[in-house]
Amino acid sequence: MKNMIIVAAALISAAATASLAQTTPSPEGNTPAVATPDSQNPTAPVEGANSFTEAQAKERIEAAGYTEVKGLKLDDKGVWQATAMKDGKSVSVALDYQGNVTAL
Repeated sequence: MKNMIIVAAALISAAATASLAQTTPSPEGNTPAVATPDSQNPTAPVEGANSFTEAQAKERIEAAGYTEVKGLKLDDKGVWQATAMKDGKSVSVALDYQGNVTAL
């Protein structure tokens, strides 16, 4: 009986810990993307459901050092595609759902 109580307490504790570890979206709807300015997925751009708006995508690309972002379109793989300028050169650039900005 004592072992059963210990096991039950351990299960309840594990369930409570797991529920606390879950993240809750912010009420403003601005939950950060997976990528941060200091890290990028090496397999970027990653296909997936993209929640960036066109304005947010342009802003993110510009924040990565690109200018004159043009022709911004969301492709069928969930990746924002555009052309932009960087270091005086026109390049194709992509933004995936994780927030990774990649020159193609």
